[in-house]
Formats: sequence, C-alpha cells, structure tokens
Amino acid sequence: MSVTIPLRPSDFPDLGCRPVAHAGALAAEAFRYPSGVEALRLRAGRAEAVVLPFMGQQIWRAAFDGRDVTMASAFEAPVPGVPYLETYGAFFIHCGLMRIGPPSATDAHPLHGELPLARFETAEITIDPAAGRIALGGLYRHRTAFGARYAARTEVALSAGQSALEVAVVVENARADDPLEIMYLGHANFRPVDGARLSYAARYAPEDVRVRRDLPAHVPPAPGLAAFVERLGRDPAAHHLIAPDLPFAPEVVLTITPRADAAGWSHAMQLHPDGNADFISHDARALPVVIRWISRGDGRDALGLALPATAGVEGHAAERAAGRMVTLPPGGRWSARMRMGTLTPPEAAAFGAMIEQVAGRG
Repeated sequence: MSVTIPLRPSDFPDLGCRPVAHAGALAAEAFRYPSGVEALRLRAGRAEAVVLPFMGQQIWRAAFDGRDVTMASAFEAPVPGVPYLETYGAFFIHCGLMRIGPPSATDAHPLHGELPLARFETAEITIDPAAGRIALGGLYRHRTAFGARYAARTEVALSAGQSALEVAVVVENARADDPLEIMYLGHANFRPVDGARLSYAARYAPEDVRVRRDLPAHVPPAPGLAAFVERLGRDPAAHHLIAPDLPFAPEVVLTITPRADAAGWSHAMQLHPDGNADFISHDARALPVVIRWISRGDGRDALGLALPATAGVEGHAAERAAGRMVTLPPGGRWSARMRMGTLTPPEAAAFGAMIEQVAGRG
C-alpha cells in the first residue's frame, strides 16, 4: 500500500533537516538552502536526488552509487526570484510550456519559458514500500486572463536497487473553448568525463545530427570554436569522443532526429573510460526531437547528453512555422516520460549494443 504525504513550505526547516518519510532503503528529508529555497532529499539505496518541490520541481542534484552526476556550475545552491541563467546549476529542469529555447529576434519569451522557475501550488511524496518506490509529485497551474491556461503535473521517482530516476510530466489544457499550443524540453545536465565516448540511437549523418552554426554574440567563443562547428556540420561524429582540447566554450548545440526501439523509446549513453556509463532514455513518440548541449569552461562543465523535446530550440516563431508545436484541444492532455541514471560496465555493454541495434548499426 502506498502512502501520500502532502508538503507545505512551512515543512522545510531553516536549519538542519527534517525526516519526512522512511521505509527500508526509501527515505525523504526536508531542508532549506540558505537562499530560502525549499529542498527535498530522496533516497532509494543506490539513487539519491535533491529536488526543489516548489521551484519548478527541478532536480537540483542527482547521485548514483555515491557518484554525483550533476553538471559543474557557479551555483552551489538555487537562488529564488532571479532569471533562469542566474540560478542555473540543476541536474534536470522542466522547460516550456509556452516556449522553449532562447528567443529569436522575432520572439519575446524568457529563455526556456515559464516552467523552469514556476512556483508549484502543491507538492507531495508518495512512498510504496512494497514496490520499493518513492516519488515527489506536484502541480503547477498557468493562468492568464483571456489567454492560455493549463495544469502541469510532474513527478520524479526512485526505486530501490535501481541507479536511475524516472521523470514524468502531464499537461492538461484548462481552457474549455480554445486549443492550446505547447512546447516541452527535458533539460538533463550530466557532467562530461574526459575520454568518454557518446553513443545514441540516431544516424551519425549531418541530416540527422545538425549543429547550430550561429554562435552566441554576447559571449566570446573559444579559439577554434567556429572551425569546430564547421567540422561538425560535415562530420557529427567529431564530438563523440569527449576530449579536453575540444572547444566547447561557450557551447555547442546539436539537434538530433532519434530512432526508437519497438516500445517507442530512444536512448543515449556517455561511456566512461573505465566502462561505467551515464544514460538517458525517453518516449520518442511524445518527444520526437533531441537536443544535445555541451558547455565547458569558466566554471561550467555540462553535457546535455540528450534533451528530449517536442521541437527544436530556434525560437517559438521558427518552430511554429516548421509545424513542430503540440496542440491540445480544449480539455486535452499530453504526457511524456524519461529515465536517466548510470550503468555498470556489464550493463553499459548491453545498453550500447542495444543502441547500435536500434540505430541500425548493429
């Protein structure tokens, strides 16, 4: 039998931690960062995650078998009430739902939309000792007079004995009279490992792995970045080996057309030199586009190995013109699922073989 425990902001102490739930290897404890942001530490044996229940339900930190896989950044703790890039250091961020990506010259939306920093109305823990599962869920409602209204429910779950997180999102159009166009991107930020090799279920061809050639105008690029981007345009595999001398500052962005297995899921992996690996899998039927984002330098060390999305990140106007919006009828629903974590060497070998088969290379 599962038990659901509602959470309130007042449940999070200013000092120390407060146990909230415990059953065998499953545990949850509440605390508050010095910045004032509420946080919940979830444990399930091999997996541990720090989630922000009321701030976008971001997964601020994730660790598996004692190894923190979260990107390196300038932010040791989340910061409330600031723009997206002034509190950017989470392992996983829900992006959307009205917009994703940076705004183009014809757009006026915030970077990655309203969801990353949205204040959730409700948050609750669900613990099921018999199933060995503990989860945090919550509700955010977006309401504008004479405009879009939707309800977004998110969940992150850990299972005993598993070195992975399961992430889910469900969106409902709350309008009774108008359709709703949405965009979504799951921004999972692993830490890159020098000498690691990337593999993923897609054709390694310029048509299916497309590099963004426009470089950020507000940040000086690393020496050689322009030439590297041109090379990736001809040969996407040039970035598959994570080498310390590759120019990833300020960033390299690629858009990937994934291939799916028989269940409709696509997969990607960072295989470490020691045979261990990081992975992410997602339901490609709901999320048919994959974005890869790599940024290294100036305190940043981030690998967006595979960011599952409904559309690209070239701005709302461009994606709408390309017909890549999800349209929900009045009262309609949309949902997506993702799974991410780590693999032991034997697991990584089997996972890599599966990726090659799905991609048509096996």
